[in-house]
Amino acid sequence: MNADVCYLNREALFCAETEDYRIPAEPDADQEVTLRFRTGREDVDRIIHRECGRDLGQEMVKAASDTYFDYYECRIKTGKEQIRYYFEIKKGSGTCIYNRLGVQEEALPDFAFCITPGFHTPEWAKGAIMYQIYVDRFCNGDPSNDVETGEYIYIGQPVQGVKDWEKPLESLDVGYFYGGDLKGVWDKLDYLKALGVEVIYFNPVFVSPSNHKYDCQDYEHIDPHYAVVVKDGGSVLGGELRLGGGEDDRREENKKAEKYIRRVTDPENLAASDAFFARFVEAVHERGMRVILDGVFNHCGSFNKWLDREGIYESAEGYEPGAYVSADSPYHTFFKFHQEGRENWPYNGSYDGWWGHDTLPKLNYEESPKLQEYILNIARKWVSPPYNADGWRLDVAADLGHSGEFNHYFWQQFRKAVKEANPEALILAEHYGDPSGWLRGNEWDSVMNYDAFMEPVTWFLTGMEKHSDEYDSHLYGDGEGFFRAMSYHMSRMQTPSIMVAMNELSNHDHSRFLTRTNQTVGRLATMGAEAASEGIRYGVFREAVMVQMTWPGAPTIYYGDEVGLCGWTDPDNRRTYPWGHEDLELLEFHRYLCGMHKRLPVLKRGSVKPLLAGRHFLAYGRMDGKYKAVVVLNNRDTERDVEVPVWLLGVEPHETLARIMLTTEEGYNVGIVKVEVHHGNAFLKMPPVSSVLLITHADEFYSTAGLQ
Repeated sequence: MNADVCYLNREALFCAETEDYRIPAEPDADQEVTLRFRTGREDVDRIIHRECGRDLGQEMVKAASDTYFDYYECRIKTGKEQIRYYFEIKKGSGTCIYNRLGVQEEALPDFAFCITPGFHTPEWAKGAIMYQIYVDRFCNGDPSNDVETGEYIYIGQPVQGVKDWEKPLESLDVGYFYGGDLKGVWDKLDYLKALGVEVIYFNPVFVSPSNHKYDCQDYEHIDPHYAVVVKDGGSVLGGELRLGGGEDDRREENKKAEKYIRRVTDPENLAASDAFFARFVEAVHERGMRVILDGVFNHCGSFNKWLDREGIYESAEGYEPGAYVSADSPYHTFFKFHQEGRENWPYNGSYDGWWGHDTLPKLNYEESPKLQEYILNIARKWVSPPYNADGWRLDVAADLGHSGEFNHYFWQQFRKAVKEANPEALILAEHYGDPSGWLRGNEWDSVMNYDAFMEPVTWFLTGMEKHSDEYDSHLYGDGEGFFRAMSYHMSRMQTPSIMVAMNELSNHDHSRFLTRTNQTVGRLATMGAEAASEGIRYGVFREAVMVQMTWPGAPTIYYGDEVGLCGWTDPDNRRTYPWGHEDLELLEFHRYLCGMHKRLPVLKRGSVKPLLAGRHFLAYGRMDGKYKAVVVLNNRDTERDVEVPVWLLGVEPHETLARIMLTTEEGYNVGIVKVEVHHGNAFLKMPPVSSVLLITHADEFYSTAGLQ
């Protein structure tokens, strides 16, 4: 960076891709766009807008000023292609660059601001409060559809129907069923509405033999065990049978599983369950909420009707033979068999399994256009009438197919199919690592936000890895590292994707965040269930929820987190919701913060700016027009006096800043408390392990919200 620029107030420089700085924020092709850039008042000589790959730049014009800043503007015209741009700031003989990482010495195309003409993410999803439900463990609304002990054999063992809702989980939990179902969720819709939930995200609900249902048996139907069993009866296998897991043994046993076969293959049960789901979604929509389904399209399960390794459909009427059963199966090309000679049938087990698991056969898209169209029809079906789901979450989406080229091709087709069926549907993907290759506007809308939310928050506040498998004292409390990680990983996503990214603290694959606050490395099998609740820090958890509800993206609550549910990683993170044993104070805390998030547009749509960082200390702000919000965290065990430069958000000398939420280890406090601001800085006394939310125009907010 040129030495002459050292005299430039670099902290004042700012730009984002929100409506304050790009109008419109998500332009279409062939549309005029206004770009804005902020500098310190009377602090620069020239601002030049430059597009990556082009030599010519456009001089920006000063369009407005306030107490602290000047605002420069220019207008550009989009075409059909993506535009990547940055800003060149000149003062005296010095020059610096501003891109999505902030002030830089040189232009870095990978971190340039980006316009993808026509790329829109659904407005309803921007900043929406989501709630993830693992159906079997949320609420049992209809005991008549519960999986019975011994109903069938799963991975060599009889499944177990658990009658005691509070029974601790087993280390090998996948075949244990507690009876949660969609009727139970329906019964609790008013609870979710009162909590502030706007979107329900379900773990898989389609026919499947496991409690997690990531081994789909039939993509075309909702599992009757989660919906409606109208035609029941037949024998079960018994709960004491123990097999070695050999395929011949379990296959022969499952052919006798009359009750299970009837429940999941009878057309009346399937039609009734699908119709129940349609009515359920209608009830959700009537309450102003939405539904996202989990799509597991990389692999299916060995029970799947296309393969039928477990003999379920061989024993049912009206089904074509599975590819495992017959070389002439209409589904033969859906799987990759390594031994193709007809002498290898019936019962050919040489198919590809995902990561080598024969219970999770990998789907063979490249060699089966029929499979491709089948799955695209499934994608259309559930977001269309009469079901009208509002989007898909895609499991292990980057693994689908056998090549990166095909993977991108398929997700492009998937997006076209879903958006044509329901233009307002949301497409989220599970992904670890750099998602930028899929977030170019023609595949996914966004991701489950591990790299740009869950991991940085967890490392900073607890020093723990998200499975509770590791502790890192260097990352623990590193405020500057937190902002570096957030900035880098957010720059790998376009802003429309950031605004709808699923910001989770916990989910079904990782330890509960409240358990991570005990900073203990462990799992259920090594530490036991009780240790997951020992030494936990509620103050740290409240800080995490504060960040979750104030950081850009869609805050996503994993069922039970709001009432203090603990648990190690899978399977212990899948405990039943503790109805009747909730931490009601923690629940009210979530309701307050959810309400603030919903009622303050600055927390849903505003741009974000780091303000301060240190050891166990963070401060950042959100900006949206005249409204500003400030969040401060003190994660150390002693009191701290802080001076926060709120002028960087444009808090004017005449504006009042007020605290509307304080969290501590002991609890939380709400209500308007005026905060002292002098010379652009807010002065705060932060208790140990605490966080605060400050806003401008607090009186207006409380009046509008009817809270006075």
